[in-house]
Amino acid sequence: MNKGLSDALQTNFPNLNPVLRPIIDNCEIQDINWIIGFCEGESCFFVDVFKSKTHKIGYQVKLKFQISQHSRDIQLMNNIKKYLGSGSLIINNNKSAIDLVIYKFSDIKSIILPFFNKHPLIGNKKFDFLDFCKVVSLVNNKEHLNLKGLESIKQIKSGMNTLRSL
Repeated sequence: MNKGLSDALQTNFPNLNPVLRPIIDNCEIQDINWIIGFCEGESCFFVDVFKSKTHKIGYQVKLKFQISQHSRDIQLMNNIKKYLGSGSLIINNNKSAIDLVIYKFSDIKSIILPFFNKHPLIGNKKFDFLDFCKVVSLVNNKEHLNLKGLESIKQIKSGMNTLRSL
């Protein structure tokens, strides 16, 4: 839908004129419930475990909270960033997308976790958040620096997001 009509549809409907979506300049966030609902559908809690030559255990753990949107909604993403008080906007021109990402561990602990604890998600994403909280706790307690903790993190990660069995 966001990429236009396929070649087959254009052939079968040659007289269709696309309607341009307006750019909305005033997208100030006025209701906390709106942002919770928006995050329910458009955000993700990531746990990344990857090999690292600079870490004794041979692996590094990175946490990330991300919200993605079409690049035409850059003002909205700026407003969410301002509202949360953290993050970086990354424009992905290949996908015409913009991502608000929060990598900084101290911001994840002091902004993201308290935000969603105070205003809980109510859909399936709440389970990803709860798993994300477990990993944050393990990292905060330096458990990611030993094999047992790293295996616990990998186990939690293996059931998050698209890997979650319902």
